Amino acid sequence: MASKKHRPEEAVAKLRQVDVLVSQGQSVAEAIRAIGVTEVTYYRWRREFGGLKSDQVKRLKDLEMENARLRKAIADLTLDKQILAEAAPGKLLSPARRRACVEHIVHTMGVSERRTCAALGQHRSTQRKVPRGQDDEARLTADIIELARQYGRYGYRKVTALLRDAGWLVNAKRVERIWRREGLKVPPRQPKRGRLWLVDGSCIRLRPERPNHVWSYDFVEDRTHDGRKFRMLNLLDEFTHECLAIRVGRKLKATDVIDVLSDLFILRGVPGHVRSDNGPEFVAKAVQGWIGAVGAKTAYIAPGSPWENGYVESFNARLRDELLDGEIFYSLREAEVVIESWRRHYNTVRPHGALRYRPPAPEVVLPVLAAWPMALRRPALPTTQVVAPRPTLN
Repeated sequence: MASKKHRPEEAVAKLRQVDVLVSQGQSVAEAIRAIGVTEVTYYRWRREFGGLKSDQVKRLKDLEMENARLRKAIADLTLDKQILAEAAPGKLLSPARRRACVEHIVHTMGVSERRTCAALGQHRSTQRKVPRGQDDEARLTADIIELARQYGRYGYRKVTALLRDAGWLVNAKRVERIWRREGLKVPPRQPKRGRLWLVDGSCIRLRPERPNHVWSYDFVEDRTHDGRKFRMLNLLDEFTHECLAIRVGRKLKATDVIDVLSDLFILRGVPGHVRSDNGPEFVAKAVQGWIGAVGAKTAYIAPGSPWENGYVESFNARLRDELLDGEIFYSLREAEVVIESWRRHYNTVRPHGALRYRPPAPEVVLPVLAAWPMALRRPALPTTQVVAPRPTLN
């Protein structure tokens, strides 16, 4: 028969019983036989619990349990610290990164998945769930990457607008998620700012109220590959944000300004005001007299205050950022063709943030997909909704 295991309280009671029997004149051996244990067990008890009472033994037991609990807590904290040190510097902001980190720690440190998930704040159902993307995720990602490559200065909002025009049923949040996952970004640039003095020609005092109310124009310079300078005369309708014309030439003078304005006045009518800076081509008496003779008015900004001509200055920045800084022109004719093509794209395809990400002058007969090469377009998957084909741009 297996020997009975005595609790500490029972062992102390039997030791006290032996003390009582010995005090009554019995020998130690007889008293040990009376309590039903061997001499080895008795002396082991004496060594372990000698001089203690039952309540003291209970307290000792509680202290031992508390000590074991504290040792376990310290061990857990130490393990958590090791897990966090092994995980990665910084924050694990997405469930996918936490999932990969948990798998790495389980294989490297031999810690259980449950323990690792608790340390990293990852729910176990999230860890075990296999992520399944939508069926068109790969094609949408390819289109986003191609648009980011083609229009390097566009952010995900403009790319979302282009995708919707192409027939994709997608919102900006999904495009932003793919945009961040693929590491796409537009390098930030901090423009210089200046004080706005509200003169008569200011874009604050003279606000465009309708199409053909206020036009503005300005010059931009660039160089061909051989280092020779050429100029561009940019003319903009401030209400619609449409670029009316870009005249390219090695030299552009007051006569060229009159030539461009006369063509546009015949085609679109005479505007109410024409805003410009105080360049010699704009303040020339011939230009002022000609504009006044046809029924328009000039609006000059304060000298040295380009921010008062904000519409065309913003257009000049977009022109330089999205085209001129990324193109090499080997001849003036090449510059004319490429710049005119970009102007058409700017008016008919490019999403404008001020116009709710719509182009200022979309063409009705030419769909947006025509901006992409026909060879790169594929038909969309069968769907119950009637939408434009979804291209895959490889």
